[in-house]
Amino acid sequence: MKNSASTSTSKAGEGAQSSLAKSEKNPLYSGVVELVNDKNGIPQLILKNGDASATISLLGAQVLSWKTKATGELLFVSKKAIFDPPRAVRGGIPICFPQFGNRGALEQHGFARNRIWIIEKDPPHLSGDFSAKVYIDLLLKPYKEDSKIWPHSFEFRLRISLTADGILNLTSRIRNVGSQNFSFCIGYRTYLSVSDVSEVRIEGLETEYYLDNLLQKQQFTEQGGALTFESEVDRIYINSNNMVAVLDHQKKRTFVIRKDGLPDVVIWNPWDKKSKSIVDLGDEEYKQMLCVDGAAVEKPIPLKPGEEWKGRLELSLLQSS
Repeated sequence: MKNSASTSTSKAGEGAQSSLAKSEKNPLYSGVVELVNDKNGIPQLILKNGDASATISLLGAQVLSWKTKATGELLFVSKKAIFDPPRAVRGGIPICFPQFGNRGALEQHGFARNRIWIIEKDPPHLSGDFSAKVYIDLLLKPYKEDSKIWPHSFEFRLRISLTADGILNLTSRIRNVGSQNFSFCIGYRTYLSVSDVSEVRIEGLETEYYLDNLLQKQQFTEQGGALTFESEVDRIYINSNNMVAVLDHQKKRTFVIRKDGLPDVVIWNPWDKKSKSIVDLGDEEYKQMLCVDGAAVEKPIPLKPGEEWKGRLELSLLQSS
């Protein structure tokens, strides 16, 4: 797998250079896209718009950083994260496709997060106003080894955009380009950086149904007010609200998460005991992270030949005085 990844990395880097040169001349771009390589030679894209920036690795199309000048870093990446392709990095926003978690026969969270994506020069039209955003278009097609374990033909397009005030958008389009029906799950595993998870609360999931993965996926209804944390949590909120808010009182800020085409919200924090068993996570780092994922998990999304699915995740921030 490493050999195929390294070969694709070279091609992706070459494509990135030519695509970025074209992008800088595009009048829709209000910011800057820079191309750099990480220590393993994996191309990374840095979107800059005003005082905001985002860093995306072509390995997995994974957002590794999202920050503004006023707030600093907004995503959590473990200090023990292992940067060893094709392994996904612990933190940021890895994309889980075509499987979420271990809900299927594939590797944990599917293979998309372990593959090198390419920059697409001329993607199909995507509706929406991108005039005040800097953005990049990425594309994933099946690797040969993927076809052996998941024998379906697809094109996965991802546009990542950033506004000058720091709003981060990830818009996915998945098309069935084969001759057979298939179904998939998808999730944006979003590691938010928080001051202390025990002091954080989530609003917008009140009275929602959820499956508790710690209790054999039993179904419950969220009771009371906002969701707070005092132990390990691993839940799938089914057909949930399209907007949730994560309030961090210590840092005096609120993450606002909006989603379209993604019916579920997954909430995950390993807490102290499980953290000690995760190699690429510090024993105490669970306190500084909380995963709040826009996802389609409980009911896989079916696609007939020629059909396309579209989903969008938007992350923004409100600061209080």
